[in-house]
Amino acid sequence: MSFTDHFGGHAAGYAAHRPTYPAALFAFLAGAAPGRDLAWDCGTGSGQAATGLAEEFAAVVATDPSAGQLAHARAHPRVTYRPGDEGTSGLADRAADLVTAAQAAHWFDRDRFYAEVRRVARPGGLVALWTYGLATISPAVDAVLLAFYRDRVGRYWPAERRHVETEYRDLPFPFEPVPAPPFSMTFTLDRPGLVAYVGTWSAVARCLEAEGRDPLPDLERALAAAWPDASDTRTIRLALTLLLGRVG
Repeated sequence: MSFTDHFGGHAAGYAAHRPTYPAALFAFLAGAAPGRDLAWDCGTGSGQAATGLAEEFAAVVATDPSAGQLAHARAHPRVTYRPGDEGTSGLADRAADLVTAAQAAHWFDRDRFYAEVRRVARPGGLVALWTYGLATISPAVDAVLLAFYRDRVGRYWPAERRHVETEYRDLPFPFEPVPAPPFSMTFTLDRPGLVAYVGTWSAVARCLEAEGRDPLPDLERALAAAWPDASDTRTIRLALTLLLGRVG
């Protein structure tokens, strides 16, 4: 499978407007891992997961094949960013206590990724894949967001997006399952902030490229009735789906 960079062209926006993951998730993963020496974050993007992992692990190696994403990655003294795809971590055999892929595994050649996981994970090491779908805000705003997602830019979603829509239920996951509690991201945004976040969607970039016209003003207009005061902040919730397994 060849690499298609869906996000490098708008990496600055991705780094600025993608939400961070809850500290409780990283604390849980560190507690379940066999050690806290090294984590590998594959498909790191601009480091949203890598910097969270660095609060729990002595070292984090974060890889991504997108030069644009890595150029905007969040600096942290315990995170080392490297170019690399899902099959080339650059790590030694049995080096990692934990391997993660945050909102990324649906893009992978998973046979290559799982082979690399088995090579680099120490005995009893963990592999954690997670994803999230549409935000939950309020019934009226949610309806606008769903219509934009499905009707305005729906035809521009890459085929791999279907795995997010099925909450990874259709992803093969050949590791011993480990139970995990539910996790979600909760944060606040004003209306322009929500639009900026939606602007990081791969389908929005593909729509702009195909049509030569930014679809985000369409979203702004549709949101006006459901969210009249643009400066009013709302609570945004993104539920995480987590696949967690132990490497034999």
